[in-house]
Amino acid sequence: MSVSRTASTPLQRAGVPESPAELPPVDANPWTRFNLWLAQPRSAASVVLWLGLYLVLTTNWPLWNDLARIGGAPSTYLPTVAVMSLLTLCGTVAMLSFTAWSRWMKPLWFAVVVLAAVVQHYMLEYRVVMDPTMIANAMQTDPNEARDLLSWRMAFNVLVVALPAGWALWRVRIVPMRFLSKLWRNVALLVLAVVVALAAAVSMNRELAPLMRNNVHLRYMMNPIATLYSTGSLLIKPMFKRSGKLIPITAGTALGASYASQTKPPLFVVVVGETARADHFALNGYARDTTPELAKRGVLSYRDVHSCGTNTLASVPCMFSPLGKQGYESRKDDYESLMDVLQASGLAVFWLDNQAGCKGVCVRVPNASAFDGLDAATKKALCDGDECLDDVMLKNLDERIAALPAERRAKGIVLVMHQMGSHGPAYYKRSAPDVKRFQPECKTNALAECGHNELMNVYDNSIAQTDRFLGETIDWLKAQSKTYDPAMLYVSDHGESLGEYGLFLHGVPYSFAPEAQKHVPMVTWFSEGMTERRKLSRSCMEAGLDAPLTHDNLYHTVLGVMDVTTPTYKPALDALASCRAKG
Repeated sequence: MSVSRTASTPLQRAGVPESPAELPPVDANPWTRFNLWLAQPRSAASVVLWLGLYLVLTTNWPLWNDLARIGGAPSTYLPTVAVMSLLTLCGTVAMLSFTAWSRWMKPLWFAVVVLAAVVQHYMLEYRVVMDPTMIANAMQTDPNEARDLLSWRMAFNVLVVALPAGWALWRVRIVPMRFLSKLWRNVALLVLAVVVALAAAVSMNRELAPLMRNNVHLRYMMNPIATLYSTGSLLIKPMFKRSGKLIPITAGTALGASYASQTKPPLFVVVVGETARADHFALNGYARDTTPELAKRGVLSYRDVHSCGTNTLASVPCMFSPLGKQGYESRKDDYESLMDVLQASGLAVFWLDNQAGCKGVCVRVPNASAFDGLDAATKKALCDGDECLDDVMLKNLDERIAALPAERRAKGIVLVMHQMGSHGPAYYKRSAPDVKRFQPECKTNALAECGHNELMNVYDNSIAQTDRFLGETIDWLKAQSKTYDPAMLYVSDHGESLGEYGLFLHGVPYSFAPEAQKHVPMVTWFSEGMTERRKLSRSCMEAGLDAPLTHDNLYHTVLGVMDVTTPTYKPALDALASCRAKG
């Protein structure tokens, strides 16, 4: 009597021979042997372990480079490289252990590989780190900015890492297991990763503690756990806010005494610059003449101004907030902004954007994109696709102003223009051909491929373009003098690194960001009408050009210039308060 047998073990059910006698002959060719090894069914937990090791070895070159730079001699930094790699491996495996369930996790695993490869490219190319602020900034990047960051070098760097992993993930076979069996394996893997990480951290605490304390950015270079952690933190943190309500600050807002006897309403243009460095403005002593147009127009340039953040998402809402940098960063709720206060006073307010949005500052006031409503000739002359030079904001500006409510215009106007400015890495797109007087210039977004002089040239050309735009803005304001008392204030949102200390672009966490990313230009121009209206002393203002200022001063200075009274106004933070005669 014959007895039929059914496959009873996981390997048998998967159709894989278990006994040595059933295995195919081993080929001596290493590639064939590797294929046979790869084709053996494996648990999802073991795949996660191997994947973590692969990511540590292939996507952490920026971390190792920085450790070598900090450590000096190999005998000093190699042990640190080893323990940091082990910590990165444990952290990666711990995170991936939550996905170690079945073969259906392969697309997710491959996505993590691609993410890690992309992150490594940008860390190597621009020396950025993946803290929550940088992730938030990346999420708010519009298609034009994203396109500027793409390159063949990026594609190559990503494919070198992603293709081998993708091929291996496609080939590997995940053995089917019962739920409880998979669960205990995943828990065991998680516990093992945590225990090993703790043991490594404790054993090297004497070396790691001062290293991480003095080089905080290193924790955001552990790839891919820094990116996964920062993204998770960014998405989860808002869920634990005390409330999502908007705190009003406009109660008690009114127009000051100057409006009672005015013959012409004020017109104040606030230009929010982008990625401009104070030390590249000739007005501030830079050797190159990057600001000839502003110099012709008798502007005042403040030489010691520092930003609220090192990226647009952090700086723009902060500079329009009444809370100041410290209060803004520690806030639990959202607050109304300077734009809300100006609008509540009865003034006409308008935000014109040539950037990737106002970061929430202009959502409750009239606003528009500078690209909207342009004729074909203007688009051809000033735009590349839907990305335009800042000169475009002066087109149709009279019509935009005329469309604001007449009763508000009769009191006064505050116009905010948000620049494209010197936004990188495609600096060569930020200036018109007739402005490119510094040559040769870098004509690629792969900045590491350019020489230092080429990089300086292309960036300085973008500053020259801003200079021309601001000069044209002042000319437009002068033309309004028959109807208004005009003035302008320009201040950049943050600076930029141009290869100093191996850093490019911006977005380094503020606490250890270089001066180049925080020291920003601020320029003012006042017509005779506005000077007389606000009783401003030119000699007093000139004497204060070296006074230390920050973005904290913007909110109060704008209110002071516009003579808007409100409980949140602080005279001590008004940069011009001491230069106004008491009337």
